Amino acid sequence: MVTDVVATDVTVTEMVEMVRRPRVVRRADLHASVSDPAAASMNFLNEVAGRFPDAVSLAAGRPYDGFYTAHDIDRFLAVYRGHLAERGLSAAQIDRTLLQYGRTNGVIGDLIARMLATDEGIEVPSDAVMVTAGCQEAMIIALRGLCSGPDDVVLAVEPCYVGFTGAARILDIDVVPVPEAPDGLDPEAVVRVAAEVRASGRRPRALYVVPNFANPSGVSMPVPARKRLLEAAREADLLILEDDPYGLFGLDDEPRPTLKALDSDHSVIYLGSFAKSVFPGARVGFLVADQPVVDAAHHRTLLADELSTVKSMLTVNTSPIAQAVVGGMLIDSEFSLRTANRGKVEHYRTNLRTLLESLSREFGDDPRMRWNAPEGGFFAVLDVPFEADEELLEVSARDYGVLWTPMSYFYGSGGGECAIRLSCSVLEPSQVEEGVRRLGKLVRDRAS
Repeated sequence: MVTDVVATDVTVTEMVEMVRRPRVVRRADLHASVSDPAAASMNFLNEVAGRFPDAVSLAAGRPYDGFYTAHDIDRFLAVYRGHLAERGLSAAQIDRTLLQYGRTNGVIGDLIARMLATDEGIEVPSDAVMVTAGCQEAMIIALRGLCSGPDDVVLAVEPCYVGFTGAARILDIDVVPVPEAPDGLDPEAVVRVAAEVRASGRRPRALYVVPNFANPSGVSMPVPARKRLLEAAREADLLILEDDPYGLFGLDDEPRPTLKALDSDHSVIYLGSFAKSVFPGARVGFLVADQPVVDAAHHRTLLADELSTVKSMLTVNTSPIAQAVVGGMLIDSEFSLRTANRGKVEHYRTNLRTLLESLSREFGDDPRMRWNAPEGGFFAVLDVPFEADEELLEVSARDYGVLWTPMSYFYGSGGGECAIRLSCSVLEPSQVEEGVRRLGKLVRDRAS
């Protein structure tokens, strides 16, 4: 069959070039989360760290590498396989459990529930536990499930972990800040901000908070404030999203009950992670959502069951192999992360004490310098008498050999310009001391 040829001014060569030319996507047409300032800032921090690998990093908040070996994977996997065999599963059933698609909400929910009861006094049914691909997925699932309309917003303590604000941005959910006080979130401020949100015609659905040794501030809420926060949430008709990645790592053994352990009326959705307590590469987190859900026909389910639909469309299910590794660790430690992490706790305690002692030694005679003294965790905040921005961070890495994180990264609309977050988790104590010494030289040079 012969087709008609339409005469044009375009030559054959030009037509070939047009076909070869790559399709260009305008950045302005992409979702706002692609150009999220907080995410871009963290990317900048990673890029600077890559260009100056010899700089001491007081910026990285990841766990210490010395606690992990690849042999742990084989060991814990063998423990979990033995556990399944003891439950009567055949070899073929064990292989299917590990290698096939699994239950959307996970296969180790019962083990996590036992761990929560042992370590935290949290008593929930295993069906209330959803195993997620890291805690970041748990945040996204909770946000997507709770916020159903354009007027739904979430409240969050500020300064705030950028992973949470970034997750909300991906979902086009507005985050309304509640300023953090020196001793943690003020429950009365939560009530006030929630009322202001309602007066503006929007609906506050939940409050995000890290009660134990928060990232980035290191602040921990006193127990009376935790109890009052639960009352405030009821008054403001809010669910609480409690994130607890650092609760194991206090400077002492003083009990600090989670909000979920104090929760008597299902006001708290508990977000957990095994990144710090097992190893980050497993990418296993979880959420506990034991809130009853009632439909129009008065049929009752658990919120965790309802949220499974969101997860099934997000990641289908969390890797059963990764779950098995974490499950093996829980079995091996008799369902106690506190038992399994004794060595890590001592390391992080030593490092935080070293950081605080080094700051006192380096800046104790300078009245312009202030820093907080967290009771645990990975982070402390240093206030400085000048703007600590990305330009200064570049100078710090290149000329002084030390990295840190601008606190401005953790504010949504201004704040933290003259403060820096210091992390001590990934280093040896001697490296912490050297990092603070280098930081001291930078600060004195810049301040003078």
